[in-house]
Amino acid sequence: MSKDRVLIVEDEPDTLFILTKLLEKNNYEVCSAKNGKLALEIIDEFDPYVVLADWTMPEMDGIELCNRLKSNEKYKLVYYIILTARTSLRDRVKGLDIGADDFLLKPTENQELLARIRSGVRIYKLQNELKNIERSKALVDMACTLGHKMNNPLSSLIMSLKSVEDQLDGSAKELDEDFALINESVERLRSHVNSLTELQNPETINYSEDSKMIKLDE
Repeated sequence: MSKDRVLIVEDEPDTLFILTKLLEKNNYEVCSAKNGKLALEIIDEFDPYVVLADWTMPEMDGIELCNRLKSNEKYKLVYYIILTARTSLRDRVKGLDIGADDFLLKPTENQELLARIRSGVRIYKLQNELKNIERSKALVDMACTLGHKMNNPLSSLIMSLKSVEDQLDGSAKELDEDFALINESVERLRSHVNSLTELQNPETINYSEDSKMIKLDE
């Protein structure tokens, strides 16, 4: 079973060591960076549920890192906790305005820190679950729409093909193989249209390196 992932962004070595050991002891998978710039270099591969970042760091502080992540659609749902010694309301408002989800004052109390991270993991997973539900609904709506849009011209094609076959009435034997192939293709199209209109639990499969397609029952 995979562990919940937490990225710690902290430039103070002793604090980083303590936080890392605490989270690892509580069964989290932990990755760390000494500033926001380095965090951006590793976040894509690590894919954390929660980011725990110090406010004040060299090169890129926790506020700028938060702004970068929350401005990126890929990382919007990552739960972002800022560690800070700043206690003013103005500072907290600034952090919330750029997208921080929570604040912890330094020095942190271990049980409170763990409780906030547990809460962040739950919220992250719930948001992703809701996102997947919305995505599935959108795929079903799209598939149903395409199925109905394709059904009318397909029905016209079937009727036209039947009419041509009736008019020829077997007088063009050399076309029998062509008609058989056309009818087979039409049946496959009709099967795909039915699958689209009856789609309930959409799955996607890799179509190429850069794209996916909806899996349909054959």
